[in-house]
Amino acid sequence: MQAEVSSRVRRHTPAHINEKIQEKLRSDIRQLAQAGPEAIERRLKALEKEWDIERTLEANAATLSLLGLFLGKTVSPKFYWFSIGVGGFLLQHAVQGWCPPLPVLRRLGIRTMEEIDAERCALNLIRGYRKNQSAVAAASVKELDEEGVIGMIENEQLT
Repeated sequence: MQAEVSSRVRRHTPAHINEKIQEKLRSDIRQLAQAGPEAIERRLKALEKEWDIERTLEANAATLSLLGLFLGKTVSPKFYWFSIGVGGFLLQHAVQGWCPPLPVLRRLGIRTMEEIDAERCALNLIRGYRKNQSAVAAASVKELDEEGVIGMIENEQLT
């Protein structure tokens, strides 16, 4: 189910935005591969806390909906329409995989869980390779990092 949601979000996102997110992923992987194991560990911990697009949409919708209810009670009943609109957008996203805030959030670089998992997988591959490599194979780390893992990302084998 999660992959279906991710693919719907990516399908409803302009290609240039998806490419920008992918390019940032490739760039981050290259930098982390060169930075070493400590940087990879820090990034993996940070990925555990990163919010995906679904969580961000849900949290924003809940916040704005509650705000509309509060303002409807304290300022003017017209603000109840705001909560209804937010609920409609959330329903639209659940049914179609798209809603008006989605393009804005994607432009801000908010990723799908699948995209976050792709980075986590790539970093774990690099980390695992480094832990198991011999001194002779040390020279090929860059090759694996840039051509192996980055190649899989570019071919969307990890996304």
